[in-house]
Amino acid sequence: QVQVVESGGGLVQPGGSLRLSCAASVSMFSMTWYRQAPGKQRELVASINNRDITNYEDSVKGRFTISRDNAKNTVYLQMNILKPEDTAVYYCKASSQFFDYWGQGTQVTVSS
Repeated sequence: QVQVVESGGGLVQPGGSLRLSCAASVSMFSMTWYRQAPGKQRELVASINNRDITNYEDSVKGRFTISRDNAKNTVYLQMNILKPEDTAVYYCKASSQFFDYWGQGTQVTVSS
């Protein structure tokens, strides 16, 4: 069974930075970060595929960077200039050719 484990969430002040990590137990075609704030729908934040093609949600462009370490089956989300509206549970989705696997989520809270 494929396991997907996120880490790196926490409490940070506005303008601060955090780096999230997502490790999959096997190599995946693509990996995607989503987030869900209270009372809102889950939204795509950033994705990266096995050719390192990336995609970002408009509100995080220029602030967040997604990258991957194929040797470790791990994807990172570097989040800079964090805003209170970035507060959410961040989920990682690892995708093979046929299936998606989700992590349990990690809480990011941006507050002074």
